[in-house]
Amino acid sequence: MALSTLFKRIELPHGSRWINDDVRPVEAGRRTWTFLTFHNFWLLINCNIATYLTGSALIPLGLTWWQAIIAIVIGNILATLAVVVSSLAGAHYHIGFPVFSRAVWGTWGAQFVVWNRIFLAFVWYGFQSWVGGQCTYIILLSWDPGFAQHIPNHIPEGTGTTSAEFLCYFIFCVISLPALWIRPHRIEKFFYIASAVTLAFFLVLLIWALATMGSDGFGDTLNDGGSIPTTGGPYSTAWLMVYGIMSTIGSIAAGILNQNDYARLARRPGDAIWGQALAFPLYSIAASIIGILVTAATQKRMDGEAVWNPPTLLVGLLEKDESPATRAAVFFAGLALIISQLGSNLPGNALSGGMDLASVFPRFINIRRGAYIVAILSPVVNPWRLVNTATIFLTVLSGYGVFLAPMTGIMAAHYLIVARMKINVDDLFVGDSRGIYWYSAGINWRAPVAWIVGLVPCFPGFVAAVNTSVVISDGATELFYLNYLYGFLASAVAYALLHCIFPDRKLDAFVQNGASARETQRFYNRRWDVIEAQTPEIEEDCEVPTVKDGFETSL
Repeated sequence: MALSTLFKRIELPHGSRWINDDVRPVEAGRRTWTFLTFHNFWLLINCNIATYLTGSALIPLGLTWWQAIIAIVIGNILATLAVVVSSLAGAHYHIGFPVFSRAVWGTWGAQFVVWNRIFLAFVWYGFQSWVGGQCTYIILLSWDPGFAQHIPNHIPEGTGTTSAEFLCYFIFCVISLPALWIRPHRIEKFFYIASAVTLAFFLVLLIWALATMGSDGFGDTLNDGGSIPTTGGPYSTAWLMVYGIMSTIGSIAAGILNQNDYARLARRPGDAIWGQALAFPLYSIAASIIGILVTAATQKRMDGEAVWNPPTLLVGLLEKDESPATRAAVFFAGLALIISQLGSNLPGNALSGGMDLASVFPRFINIRRGAYIVAILSPVVNPWRLVNTATIFLTVLSGYGVFLAPMTGIMAAHYLIVARMKINVDDLFVGDSRGIYWYSAGINWRAPVAWIVGLVPCFPGFVAAVNTSVVISDGATELFYLNYLYGFLASAVAYALLHCIFPDRKLDAFVQNGASARETQRFYNRRWDVIEAQTPEIEEDCEVPTVKDGFETSL
């Protein structure tokens, strides 16, 4: 009885099994994201420490600096195309990634892909928060260079952290909590401040590194010499560049997958499409190149060591010079990095995870509650251990595109080919056989089959990349190097063919009903605005959104 009372108390006002106010299509009043908002969004997502470190993953492979830059540029152009394609359903129908997934995987089948994204939100939020703790450590160190020695360490050495580092992590987590209260459609002001600070920091860092490197010049990070063959096998320059391209895409694969969550907030579809098409590659390429140049420009003053991580670089500078000027510079740099981490972690992980959790438990969880759940439970992933094994961790996350690329390709194939850009928005919230997205017992079996087609051939290479003791053939390695491109295209083609050979009767009837995609988009845009204006009620039996005065819920 007490438990049922608790559940009753935390129920949302308009929540049911399939919909609540945050899961439903976004009405005109909450479509506040303009071209500039999407620009600032990708500035924050791509101008951060993770993107800055891209060169540290490519150059140690054996690529020269200019080969790494070519791989970064091509990878980001391909990633931009995937981002735009993944945004179309949200931009035109104002529905989020978890809801659109119901059209692709089935009402129940969508749970699989949504929980994958939730898992990544927890992992990435914890990891980015730990990096934010390192930035907090810089600030405290600038105040007191002996800070670490003044905090007695009571954490076992094998844990991968110290009491001082954990304190900084805790401080960053607490600082982040107020920002999670911001609703996605009211986040523009936060974006303005965070993006301005982040852009200024990266530009100042580059100017400082180049202006102060002196006559010593760049370190061997910019060495043009290559010791690996140009072609011939997976460990040649050509194939390593292919791997670098796919790794660049894989590092943002989770963000590509759920872009409908933000595209649905667009004031106009063009704001989402062009705001992302221009800003995404610009800032991702720029941040990666800045990371390479700053590392090379500071290498000789760091005693010949290539220091890729900005917090580590700042700590090293403070160790060499504890003058008031250096301490002040390190303080403001740390403050800027904290703001940058907040600007990246909030929309990229907390809000994304919140949106996904809201779609899984819409009766009890909205975006705000979901974001706090991600933040509070993220320490479970032990981010300090992830950082302690950073090479393996980053390999896993970059290689996780093996799993995400097929999902993204299936979504693209459904929207562009199978559904011909037409979505029955009402039936996305119908949890039984009356809805066209029920398929077979709530699962569109074509989606998991197509996903396996895109996953299985690349999986051995993924295992070998994570566990270097596993030996596979050169062909399997080369296929893994193509993982994102292969997974996206193979699963997209397989999904389209399966729907062609084994069509779903209800879905085909809707797609071929004579209305154009543009007419369908206009219909549902007006329709759900009317539903909002007339105060929606949720029927408990069929869980279909209805409105007063007898407004119908189907075409």
